[in-house]
Amino acid sequence: MTRLLAAEWWRRVSRPSSHLPCVLFFPEGTCSNKKALLKFKPGAFIAGVPVQPVLIRYPNSLDTTSWAWRGPGVLQVLWLTASQPCSIVDVEFLPVYHPSPEESRDPTLYANNVQRVMAQALGIPATECEFVGSLPVIVVGRLKVALEPQLWELGKVLRKAGLSPGYVDAGAEPGRSRMISQEEFARQLQLSDPQTVAGAFGYFQQDTQGLVDFRDVALALAALDGGRNLEELTRLAFELFAEEQAEGPNRLLCKDGFSTILHLLLGSPRPAAAALHAELCQAGPSRGLSLCQFQNFSLHDPLYGKLFSTYLRPPHTSRGTSQTPNASSPGSPTALANGTVQAPKQKGD
Repeated sequence: MTRLLAAEWWRRVSRPSSHLPCVLFFPEGTCSNKKALLKFKPGAFIAGVPVQPVLIRYPNSLDTTSWAWRGPGVLQVLWLTASQPCSIVDVEFLPVYHPSPEESRDPTLYANNVQRVMAQALGIPATECEFVGSLPVIVVGRLKVALEPQLWELGKVLRKAGLSPGYVDAGAEPGRSRMISQEEFARQLQLSDPQTVAGAFGYFQQDTQGLVDFRDVALALAALDGGRNLEELTRLAFELFAEEQAEGPNRLLCKDGFSTILHLLLGSPRPAAAALHAELCQAGPSRGLSLCQFQNFSLHDPLYGKLFSTYLRPPHTSRGTSQTPNASSPGSPTALANGTVQAPKQKGD
């Protein structure tokens, strides 16, 4: 069932004349580590009818029920839970929430307000963090970005394999895609361990034949190298993905290239990046961004410039390993989210 069909079905069964039983929704749409409430998806609130908020607590001395995007898998969680003499679960029914006329017309507003009520009752933060597929993202301005960019994970894999990424980018041709297989990827990066190759190759988007664009690889490695400043790095990104214009020598960064750059460097879902690109292009007649416009956006914009400077300088320890920034640090992803409360800690912390 598609989301549109599901939404229409929910509107119909929610009518007062419907005799169908109540429907149970989990509005976060995923599992978490119980440190915060993730952003509620609006599906349960589309009908604009009253909802019954239900809180679930696990007041056990040892947490064996957390199953989130990182950490123990579902089988390990089930084994740990089954190994306990008993597991206590508290279920609390809050008063029925009756939406206002504004909330009935706006499912997102309705969902956000119910989220705040439930978070306050649980005594935990309500965050803007949500999941797109299996990736946790947070809203920054009009863009969704990864809570922790996969680029940092790629860096961990490559540094563990002893790879210095700075020398590889010469093989990518500006403005032209060159599709490579996993075998060629391993040769280019001089990687021999199959598990390392598969993990690094899986970071990049593959086409129907299992090939990746080497420009993606070159940009990711350049960002991880640390030898370029942000101006040089954004210029390289533009040169790799900008398109030649038929009417002249000028090159423009169009929607697909812009979306690829933001997906690679910030972990932003492509639809969100494409929508932001359309908004940036509204100021002029062009369908793309010039180098100057792209660098003004990525380096000098008060919000997005700070985002780029944070995500393109992943923290390293002296031993060359990467670690997640503290959520309270000024440049951290969670500090950028328009004053939202601290995002949930990752499972296993």
